[in-house]
Amino acid sequence: MKSKGFIPLRKNSKGIPGKNKKKLLGRPLFCWVLGEAIASQLDHIYVFTDDHDIIRFIEKEYHWTGKVSAIERSAASATDTASTESAILEFMDTHKEPIDFFCLLQATSPFTTAADINKCLQAVTSGDYDSALTVVNSHRFTWNKNGTPKNYDVFNRPRRQDFEGLLIENGACYVSSDTALRESGNRISGNIATIHMPEDSLTEIDSLTDWKIVEELLAARLKKEKKASKITHLILDVDGVFTDGCVYYGSDGELIKKFDMRDGMGLEILRQYHVNVMVMTSEDSAIVASRMKKLNIADVFLGVKDKYSLLSRIAHERNLSFSNMAYIGDDVNDLANICAAGWSFTPANATLTIKNHADVILNNDSANGAIREACEFIIKYNMRFL
Repeated sequence: MKSKGFIPLRKNSKGIPGKNKKKLLGRPLFCWVLGEAIASQLDHIYVFTDDHDIIRFIEKEYHWTGKVSAIERSAASATDTASTESAILEFMDTHKEPIDFFCLLQATSPFTTAADINKCLQAVTSGDYDSALTVVNSHRFTWNKNGTPKNYDVFNRPRRQDFEGLLIENGACYVSSDTALRESGNRISGNIATIHMPEDSLTEIDSLTDWKIVEELLAARLKKEKKASKITHLILDVDGVFTDGCVYYGSDGELIKKFDMRDGMGLEILRQYHVNVMVMTSEDSAIVASRMKKLNIADVFLGVKDKYSLLSRIAHERNLSFSNMAYIGDDVNDLANICAAGWSFTPANATLTIKNHADVILNNDSANGAIREACEFIIKYNMRFL
């Protein structure tokens, strides 16, 4: 049975301009749900957008998977007044490949996980339901405008643990059979299953206040999964970690970058303790490639814009755990990895945003012994697992 994921994105947003491309913990907002969709049981995911920047980004960053396609949507279905259903129906009218199940995912719900998507799929593919949606069980007391309570007796106020609460649609994930979708023209219809998600997923991003709240909650979720484990892999950013963050240009382009020889020795010693070293950077620099070759670092990933997506894929393909990883970064595009890695380090001259989330703020600046210091920390830390 074939299942399609569908992520509709509009270029223009009144509440937060460029919202879908704005970086949340260093990643474009839409990448959070897209990454989970790729990891889910969906057969293919279509990003339906009028934003050509997003289309180009997907073609460049997600070339490694055959599960994602970016498709241009019409201007008519991307206006402020156009409904999500109009985008769904436009997509279905123009892309008639065989499908059994359709999954609508919302980029404004970055808490959605592959497990949430799979639960929705399983509810519908079981044949027991025509569609499914994600909900949150809220224990809030609700009221009518006329001053009467909706869901409890004011003279018999229940304790939270005794209160059943009510289910609230969180707008994250909707799954429907193709038949039900085409017959109803609606994202959910028929016999509907409710799939529970955590209470923090009720916060959707419609304003800058929502954005700040979601970013803190998402960072806390990533950090919560950390546990004390032996470090087997060290992953490093380049500019602002290996280098001082400065780039020197001449008329013919990039000329030089500053590296610290002590960092190179630190990494060589670290590998003698059986810690693997990987490098990922958003820059595609011949100087960096040459330096990493000199250091005998084989796992070098250049031109990476979505570092968390790449690190997640590496972890999956190599059967690694984030808790066994250490990460060194210095700026916002490292933020998700800083939060997720078992141990995170940042140089003394890193940005304040990264310092607020890193486990260890190193005493040394980048290109001035910061990496060497981190290597010595890891070697000492790993001794407890001998």
